[in-house]
Amino acid sequence: MTVACSIKLSDEEKLNVLRRVDQFWQWRSLEEKRYCLVCGEMITGREIQVIADTRGNAQLRVSCPTEHCKAIPMEWVPPTEDVLIKIAMVEAECRWLRLVTQAGRALQSYQGSASNTTGRTKSKPRLG
Repeated sequence: MTVACSIKLSDEEKLNVLRRVDQFWQWRSLEEKRYCLVCGEMITGREIQVIADTRGNAQLRVSCPTEHCKAIPMEWVPPTEDVLIKIAMVEAECRWLRLVTQAGRALQSYQGSASNTTGRTKSKPRLG
């Protein structure tokens, strides 16, 4: 079993690792952003984790810095206009679905409380 751990590098070293390991996109600086297709987060080169094998293996890997996301460079894309539009559309759809869900719950709650009050009969005043 291979054990890996995140390592700290200087900015220059990290940029060099990104340039060497990421075969899909060119990195000009650590401030460049990528959109992670796995977790949906926008990440920067500075945030990306560099991982080394603890057995002294010279190979380095990089992965998404988002907790529980192990995405690699082939799963990151530059935030082009098309990507940003898609992100905005997905976020808008998620907000809309949350609103619909909240409205549905509110309606169910209202209908439940309305049926409880209309099913009650008023007690008639006692005569005499």
